[in-house]
Amino acid sequence: MHHTLKPRTLAVLATTTSAGLLLSACGGTNSSSSGATEYSLTINDDNHIVQQELKSLSTGACKTQNTALPLKIQTLPISNVDQKVQLLAGQNALPVQFAAGGTPALTKTLDKAGQVLDLEKTLKDLGVWDDIQPAAVKTVENLYGKFNVMPYQFNIEGIWFNKKLLAAHDIAVPTTYDELVAAAAKLKKADVIPFSAAGKEGWPLTRLVSSYLYRELGPDALQAVADGKAKLTDPAYVKAAQAIADLGKAGYFGKGVGSIDYDTAAQQFLTGKAAMFYMGSWALGDLNDKTKNKVGAANVGFMPFPTVSGGKGSADQIPANVGLPVAVSAKAYNSEVGDWLACTAKNYGAASLKEQGTVSGFKPNGDTGTLPALTQTVQDTITKTTTSTLWFEALFNTKATATSQTNAAPLVTGSLSAKDFMAKVQADLDNG
Repeated sequence: MHHTLKPRTLAVLATTTSAGLLLSACGGTNSSSSGATEYSLTINDDNHIVQQELKSLSTGACKTQNTALPLKIQTLPISNVDQKVQLLAGQNALPVQFAAGGTPALTKTLDKAGQVLDLEKTLKDLGVWDDIQPAAVKTVENLYGKFNVMPYQFNIEGIWFNKKLLAAHDIAVPTTYDELVAAAAKLKKADVIPFSAAGKEGWPLTRLVSSYLYRELGPDALQAVADGKAKLTDPAYVKAAQAIADLGKAGYFGKGVGSIDYDTAAQQFLTGKAAMFYMGSWALGDLNDKTKNKVGAANVGFMPFPTVSGGKGSADQIPANVGLPVAVSAKAYNSEVGDWLACTAKNYGAASLKEQGTVSGFKPNGDTGTLPALTQTVQDTITKTTTSTLWFEALFNTKATATSQTNAAPLVTGSLSAKDFMAKVQADLDNG
């Protein structure tokens, strides 16, 4: 089964390619004075799940809508998405739906230019606004300032844990950060890796920094930095980086964390070598796979990042993302597009769960089949979540994002101080 788009893939969006690759752009027929003549979608080629689900709807629940406005999908490499979208926008030839940019800035720019459909207003007018999960609405608003992308994918993040290992060492599921650290100390003493983490990619470590920040300072901690009201070099922010650096100093990520990639980190957890694994719900594919998950799905639990003593945040504020979301062209909109959007909002949630075992930002109305227990846990968590937070680099520019992720391993291996780590990232935010 294909994963939903991993955040490590999002980082690839920052890479630029020759504009010459993109000059073969087609799609000028999609936007006429009366709107779209086909239900066109331009999307990154590795995003199989969304493509497959829309195709499935086009022959199933949304067959009538597809007859009126046929679905047509164009794919391109993820590294070309931003430039292709900008090129088509410049020609007033955006397809009906298009993969939004790797950073929120591109979609915000297109929105200001009148190219992006206001989905909150549209879905309310169509009578399907209540089919969107509140947590997904909040996540999109956190990213874009308003609800203007379709949440075909919705990932929450937290700590997956090995129930058997914790029980074997008489460890209760931690609910506070102090308990989490105490559990890690006990596990390490017993020669169990407390936390599996992909230091090579960096983002699984920086997500621990932001998780601590949100628990300490509340869900607006990083928005305050984006708005210039706070700096990463402020003592409360450095404290969060220090907390994660301390986990590394104590050896709680095991040996050689800087050279461990995503697949190796996942393997450590799936084979029972590591007790805990901070990761998003895109890991469900591996966790539900009997051949990959040697621990057994029944022995895996999920907990939110625990509370920090005296902190302003709470454990029900869950970090979330919407994969690489999909925006809708304001200029291509007509009543047939509206019919498609309404049908999608009503049917996508249940269909993606039943057919692919993947969670979306749409409420699962109707038959979802029998879900694996872990998938049900994630779905239940999403339904109960009203406030979601973002990942560490979500509101950063491209340069600061790269700096953060490449310096995460040095932070936890001790070759870069918490203060210097935050100073490096802040410098890029100031100069970007």
